[in-house]
Amino acid sequence: MNTATPAAAEADLLTCCGSRRWARRVAAHRPYPDLDALLAASDEATYDLSPADLAEALACEPSDPLDSLAPHRGAGHTTYTAAHTALRAAHAAYESRFGHSFVICLDDVAPDEALDQLLSGIRSRLGNDPEDERAVAADELRRLTRGRLARLTLCQAAENAARQAPQHAAREGRPQSRPDSPYVPV
Repeated sequence: MNTATPAAAEADLLTCCGSRRWARRVAAHRPYPDLDALLAASDEATYDLSPADLAEALACEPSDPLDSLAPHRGAGHTTYTAAHTALRAAHAAYESRFGHSFVICLDDVAPDEALDQLLSGIRSRLGNDPEDERAVAADELRRLTRGRLARLTLCQAAENAARQAPQHAAREGRPQSRPDSPYVPV
C-alpha cells in the first residue's frame, strides 16, 4: 500500500470502500507506519464522508444480500432455504425504503450464525427512521471497510513476502524450497 503509485493505491482502496473521496484521502496520507495507523486514517476519512460520498460508497456495495455471506460460506454450501427467500424479500423492502443496499459487518460472527444475523439485522433496521438508518449504515460501512482494509493489507504483505523470499534466499546463497514443500530452508 505504501509503495504503490497513487492511482494503484486508490484502485486498491476502492475495493474496500466505494467512495472516491475516501480512497483519495486515505491514499494521500501514505505512508502508514502500520496497520493501526492505516485503520485510524480510514476511520477518520469514513467519519468525514458527506451524504453524497456515503451514497456513492453504498451504491458500490453488493445488491444481493447473500453476497454479504460469501466469506462465511464454505465450499459446497449452496443450499437455498426459506431464510434466503426471506432475506431477499427483506432486502428488497430495505432498498425500497432507504434507497441503497443494506450493509452490515459480519466479521465477528460465526459462519453458522451469519445468515441469522444478517436477516435479524435487516429486519430490525427496517423500522429505523431514514436519518437514523443513514448513521447506522455509515457505521456498518466503516466497520466493513476496516475488515476489508485489514484483509487487503495482509494479502499484500503476504504477496510482497513471497516475491522477496526467493530474491533474499538467492542473495544469501541459500537453497530455495519448492512451493509445494512443507520445508523451509534455514
